Amino acid sequence: MHIFDELKERGLIFQTTDEEALRKALEEGQVSYYTGYDPTADSLHLGHLVAILTSRRLQLAGHKPYALVGGATGLIGDPSFKDAERSLQTKDTVDGWVKSIQGQLSRFLDFENGENKAVMVNNYDWFGSISFIDFLRDIGKYFTVNYMMSKESVKKRIETGISYTEFAYQIMQGYDFFVLNQDHNVTLQIGGSDQWGNMTAGTELLRRKADKTGHVITVPLITDATGKKFGKSEGNAVWLNPEKTSPYEMYQFWMNVMDADAVRFLKIFTFLSLDEIEDIRKQFEAAPHERLAQKVLAREVVTLVHGEEAYKEALNITEQLFAGNIKNLSVKELKQGLRGVPNYQVQADENHNIVELLVSSGMVNSKRQAREDVQNGAIYVNGDRIQDLDYVLSDADKLENELTVIRRGKKKYFVLTY
Repeated sequence: MHIFDELKERGLIFQTTDEEALRKALEEGQVSYYTGYDPTADSLHLGHLVAILTSRRLQLAGHKPYALVGGATGLIGDPSFKDAERSLQTKDTVDGWVKSIQGQLSRFLDFENGENKAVMVNNYDWFGSISFIDFLRDIGKYFTVNYMMSKESVKKRIETGISYTEFAYQIMQGYDFFVLNQDHNVTLQIGGSDQWGNMTAGTELLRRKADKTGHVITVPLITDATGKKFGKSEGNAVWLNPEKTSPYEMYQFWMNVMDADAVRFLKIFTFLSLDEIEDIRKQFEAAPHERLAQKVLAREVVTLVHGEEAYKEALNITEQLFAGNIKNLSVKELKQGLRGVPNYQVQADENHNIVELLVSSGMVNSKRQAREDVQNGAIYVNGDRIQDLDYVLSDADKLENELTVIRRGKKKYFVLTY
């Protein structure tokens, strides 16, 4: 299958500037293309992964990727579909974020082998040395204010207010495309659908300043069946940095996607062939309760992002926690699996009786409730049921001398630390 057709079949093409011309270019030879990532945090998240994996698919098809991390545009801020101005960061902060994001991108694209090996670029390399006067004379003159005002990303902000800083962002992104075309013959830009206005600013600059044709592919902003999108601004970001979102948390994210989304996400986020995904779809629809599509999705994406060992660890944590086998997990694994559950710091001089601790830690509201829970067998210490009202936690209950895991009922976990 032609790479363009595969991208369409996977639901990865939202818009293109000229489908027929782009398809022809991809058929006739190697196309150099770029995707830009602004360092607005110290990590990329799942929302970015769509463009990253699309870039990787094109590389596997023989085309040459340029990964642009915006050391300059990251200092300015993209107004696209934001309700308010971004908070500007210091150059040192942005430089640190650039390095972090470059490290993440290096895991997904091949920067080592072949004629089409990926190239990392930073737009601060060309913006850092250009003067304001030269930029206005040589680049700004190709953009009319009317053209810039017509962009959806700008129109949405006119009523609430937009600074010249963010208003000029589209010219900066357009200049990125122009420089990469001049220096590396880049003729295609890939980005999220919210970037259409900024991306076509680049094709416009290429046309007007160099009489050349550039192409754009936007990938869709991924939403679930309820319309909720992935992303930092939504407050539900799943980060690619394991320190921010652990492999176990990422595994759980994919395991919990709705049935209506699971097969679609397999096409977008995995490198399984479309035939393999079709087989999974048939099995999944025949027995949705077995959650095959979610299991495969979780396996493939966690392995892709964090490696096979991290996937196996996430799977083991899931299985052991489900079975209540706390003692089969290390403290490191428990911290990953129980991140986000309530924690309580136990003081050395505190009463360590189980009833007293249930109340002082906030697990239950009263001693009466605590006594009922213990007597009814609803309380577990490190996976062992405790029904003795006089049970006192001792050093033997401290896993690796760091923590004790209390479970109330089937799923309610609490962590005691010392």
